[in-house]
Amino acid sequence: MSIKNDITMVKEELNSEEKFFEKAVVTEKFVKKYKKPMIGALVAIVLVVGANIAYDMKEKSRIASANEVLVKLQSNPKDKTSLVELKTLSPKLHDAWVLSNSISSNDADSLKLLSNSSATLVQDIASYELAQISNDLKLLEAYSSKEGGVYKDLALVQSAVLLMKNGKIDEAHEKLAYISAGSSLSKIVNALLHYGVK
Repeated sequence: MSIKNDITMVKEELNSEEKFFEKAVVTEKFVKKYKKPMIGALVAIVLVVGANIAYDMKEKSRIASANEVLVKLQSNPKDKTSLVELKTLSPKLHDAWVLSNSISSNDADSLKLLSNSSATLVQDIASYELAQISNDLKLLEAYSSKEGGVYKDLALVQSAVLLMKNGKIDEAHEKLAYISAGSSLSKIVNALLHYGVK
């Protein structure tokens, strides 16, 4: 019986070795057949990863340089060279810097230029500030009719106040009606409706 078991064990071992060699031959054929595409794919993956790492390093360097230039500008706001350098490194940060200075100095010309900025928030705030400092009813109405304006309700209140000054009470009521009860300006609106607009 033990010889029979030994023969069975030897057969099983031979079968398993045979299957192993079959798989090795199939794998070898597969590798030979697809060797170039596999190497090409591997090289492409390495190149993409390398390019991504290089881009990230360049972007971090650009951001660090822009921040250094911004620090220079904070210590010397009239440094034109640093301002130009900031514009080349980070146009949106440049626009935010110019917006900050334009608001503090009420510079309508700069605000007009910034109302076309590629930075959406800078563009929005510049449009509002330009309308606000010029006390222009048309600009305030254009801003308040714009979708998603940050200061939309405030522009409506300012429009209503200008209309009140011109004696156009009904139009002022219409402007104030656009401001929702949940707005942070609702108390001011109620005060204007109660005391200011009669």
